[in-house]
Amino acid sequence: MNQIGTLQRPGETRWSSHLNSVTSLLKMYNATSIVLENLKNTASNYSQRGEAHNAYNRLSSFEFIFILHIMKEVLGITDNLCQALQLRSQDILNAKSLVLTMKDLIQKLRDDGWNELLKNVKSFYETWELDFPYMNAQYVVGRSRNKKEDVTVEHHYRVDIFFATIDTQLQELKSRLTKMLSSFSLLLQL
Repeated sequence: MNQIGTLQRPGETRWSSHLNSVTSLLKMYNATSIVLENLKNTASNYSQRGEAHNAYNRLSSFEFIFILHIMKEVLGITDNLCQALQLRSQDILNAKSLVLTMKDLIQKLRDDGWNELLKNVKSFYETWELDFPYMNAQYVVGRSRNKKEDVTVEHHYRVDIFFATIDTQLQELKSRLTKMLSSFSLLLQL
């Protein structure tokens, strides 16, 4: 197999490395799947085959692919702020403006981004010839087929994952903005 590229490892301090890792995995999804599929059949021992089998199952799950696409969207928005805030020349007013702009962009993603995200995930599924789930089916919680909630697959992914992820990001931005402004107020009082 010709190597198309390499998967990026996330760095410990640079958030852009997380965006690069997610983007890289999306681009190299097929190659990664093939390697894991080969490993689950040819690894030298049962433990390695089991790990490859579990990794392959997770990688090919709708939830994993869906969350990967959400991460790409959110990290794509937050990456610009993270890079700007790492500049030593950043002043507090510009930082506040950047945080507010990012908050607006993430809110816009929450309000208007669902259909586009779902379209991108469907396109990904079509590209790699995967079976896209029926979104109006009843969502089944966990492994037990007996525990059923009265929600659809679409509701679960839209409300429980998409909205919840974005709401967490918005809350984090609000918290950081509040801390930044209170620190700025303290500096002004000196």
